Amino acid sequence: MAQNREPFVSLALYHLFKWSVVSPVLHGYLRGRIYGGKRVPKEGPLIVVANHASNFDPPLLASCMGRPVSFMAKESLFEVPVLAPAIRAYGAYPVKRGSADRSAIRAAMTQLENGWAVGIFLQGVRTPDGRVPEPKLGAALIAAKAQVPLLPVSLWGTEKILQKGSALPRPCPVTVRIGEAIAPPTTTKDKAELQAVTQRCTDEIHALHDLGR
Repeated sequence: MAQNREPFVSLALYHLFKWSVVSPVLHGYLRGRIYGGKRVPKEGPLIVVANHASNFDPPLLASCMGRPVSFMAKESLFEVPVLAPAIRAYGAYPVKRGSADRSAIRAAMTQLENGWAVGIFLQGVRTPDGRVPEPKLGAALIAAKAQVPLLPVSLWGTEKILQKGSALPRPCPVTVRIGEAIAPPTTTKDKAELQAVTQRCTDEIHALHDLGR
């Protein structure tokens, strides 16, 4: 039976990590600003789509949602005895190298059925300027399969946190802007509709990103 939100232990771990580590770093060291937090549904399945410029993006994004966000992670991380149960509880799900599309879709669908918010970076990989020049259709496809809304989010400034050759994060300003939820495509069979919804998410993220600090 489908759940309406993530397990209690995951919620507890999320708030523990958020308030002890991520939130102090975001609001103190990174002088973080968050806009649109009230637009995030507090429960029920949701796909959070965002741009991606830094390895710091997943915890920062999840912290700003006010609820745990489930991201994919390398399968090898789930072979580490102590780490595996911790990241599973925090919402991470494994993806096999070489079959990422199929395994990611199946795992994301399971998380959505269990009431999670699932985080997907539209570009799939980090970009140096935080833009999304070549958005992938995966988020729209999963949204169509699960019939859950997509929530566009812009991460501004995160590409400057860790410069090449530097071992320590820089205290640069970061701004997170959350947009209005976008309805999922009506079917997985219409590629044009999948592309249109993906482009709408991309355009919204870029519009939020252009607002800057």
